[in-house]
Amino acid sequence: MQARIKWKDGASFLAKSGSGHTVLMDGPPDAGGKNSGPRPMEMLLMGTGGCAAFDVVMILKKGRQDISDCVVEIEAERAPREPKVFTRIHFHFILTGKKLNPGQVERAISLSAEKYCSASIMLAKTAELTHDFEIVEE
Repeated sequence: MQARIKWKDGASFLAKSGSGHTVLMDGPPDAGGKNSGPRPMEMLLMGTGGCAAFDVVMILKKGRQDISDCVVEIEAERAPREPKVFTRIHFHFILTGKKLNPGQVERAISLSAEKYCSASIMLAKTAELTHDFEIVEE
């Protein structure tokens, strides 16, 4: 896996993934940014949510669950001083489908958190990770 990050100006950086996708990251105005993109730590959090959501959807599909939507809402806290690592991250999964089995949903989330989601497993080294979910019947 590769990535390339190029400084544009102020606190703005253009990140390009090895697969060819680009994302603009920027800092807050008080740090010279223009607020024209997510902060790098926000990208880390969003990537972790994407990793977890991917796992949960794939696990539920393999379990023949009729899932039609998955939203992950994340709340995180960071340390007050440098390095301002994440210290607490809560993942709230909102899963929509027909007759989703709560036990299978809970198992999919646990498998992601404990075995498959590399991003959340790395972040768990500094942060307390918690999860919950709700099921919306279609």
